[in-house]
Amino acid sequence: MLAWTGLVFVFLFLPIAVVVIYSFNGGRNLYVWTEFSTRWYATALDNPRVLSALGVSVKAALINAAIAVGLGVPSGMALARRKGPWVVWFLALLLVVLGTPELVSGIGQMIWFDRIGLYDGLLRLSIGHSLFNIAVVVLIVRARAEGLNEALEEAAADLGASPWRGFYDITLPLMFPAVLASLLLSFTFSFDDVIISLFVQRPGTSTLPLHILSSFKPGLKGDVAAVVVITLAVSLAGIMTAALLLMRGQRRGRALGGVLE
Repeated sequence: MLAWTGLVFVFLFLPIAVVVIYSFNGGRNLYVWTEFSTRWYATALDNPRVLSALGVSVKAALINAAIAVGLGVPSGMALARRKGPWVVWFLALLLVVLGTPELVSGIGQMIWFDRIGLYDGLLRLSIGHSLFNIAVVVLIVRARAEGLNEALEEAAADLGASPWRGFYDITLPLMFPAVLASLLLSFTFSFDDVIISLFVQRPGTSTLPLHILSSFKPGLKGDVAAVVVITLAVSLAGIMTAALLLMRGQRRGRALGGVLE
């Protein structure tokens, strides 16, 4: 089983490792190794089109993350704390959002944005990405909120704290790892998105993944490989940090639950 697992991981990640290694190839022909060099990274970061696409990706990802967390956190709290028949239907809606192919979602959003007259490219990208990420945030926050003991909030209320004060001083700090992880995941998923961006973008708002996609048409070049590695590094950093925060939050919740019991 260990050997088979190792072969599966090699099969999945060896192509990525090859791209990372050859992004440091100093030769003009990327497929023939000549010498170790970082010239392609300097070339990529000196390209105005790359910097423009990077700026669009970062701005869209930040706005998307703000929308996803702003709407997803209260929704996740409501799912965990306000049980009722509506929960089943709301969860079904979330599953529909998560299960809808991006191709279908992208085409639908493109038509809808055009119908309502939303032509701002950055806003189209941010809203388009946030549709999926809101569902992700809701499920993460709901799982974290269900693991929190409400005894501390009830004690704060007994001591005269308003619901908002209890949420700000008690609930939010306990949920902060999940909220921050949701923020990072929303940013990462938006930063990496290709299909939704391809349909909802407007002229002048091409994202970094779309720039990479268009640059692959004449063949893999060194500067394109460097941009791919930069995108990979940002994505891995966001996902790994989110995973660590979620693990830390779970351990803290179990410890606090044991103390209160």
